[in-house]
Amino acid sequence: MEIIEQTPLKLVMRMPANDSLANAIRRSINEIPILAVDEVEIYKNDSALYDEFLAHRVGLVPLKTEASMNEKTEIEMKLSKAGPCMVLAEDLKGGAEIVHNSIPITLLEEDQELELVATARLGTAIEHEKYLSGLCYYRRLSEISSKNPAVTRLIEDSRGVIKPEKHKEGWLCDLSEHIAQEVEKIDVSCIKDSGEMVFVIESYGQMAAKDMLLKALRALGQNLDHFEKVVA
Repeated sequence: MEIIEQTPLKLVMRMPANDSLANAIRRSINEIPILAVDEVEIYKNDSALYDEFLAHRVGLVPLKTEASMNEKTEIEMKLSKAGPCMVLAEDLKGGAEIVHNSIPITLLEEDQELELVATARLGTAIEHEKYLSGLCYYRRLSEISSKNPAVTRLIEDSRGVIKPEKHKEGWLCDLSEHIAQEVEKIDVSCIKDSGEMVFVIESYGQMAAKDMLLKALRALGQNLDHFEKVVA
């Protein structure tokens, strides 16, 4: 396995893996416990949004998830604003850290007010999308064996996550779907699966991308252990 890019919000890896394993890891992202607003009490709402719609938008504001949090964690946040103004995520004040302060919640005109109390708890994306920590996706690396100059030009001009590499009598590369289709028009039999893939995790900011991977692997391992006990 090779790490191509690693930042707090993005992890890109090159690794030998099959689609079943990669997809199992991707689906396990949904089982990572994430902090999000679970309950909203609205005391005053003069905005144009219905209470239910407003509560939904507050619930989708990403909050930092700390390692010390557990199923008993319950954090209260308050919001009190008077117009004219745009109410932003940063106007939520309390014990949880807002990931993106400038997310708009609603617009208040002159003499309009908004007052609410939000309670944040841990949950998983299996329950609701607001608990999703980020995106996970992957692409197969292609092995291309062709001496056609037109194919070579397409490969050299491609802009994948990894640069095209000379491999045996051909190339090992990360082709976009469009470039792959153009190559197939020239030589339909030259593209083969290399057995490797590019695996990407992008965080929404609640936790680091690396932590997302580790927690997804832990969730997958727990599910496999449970499955083994059930069928044993």
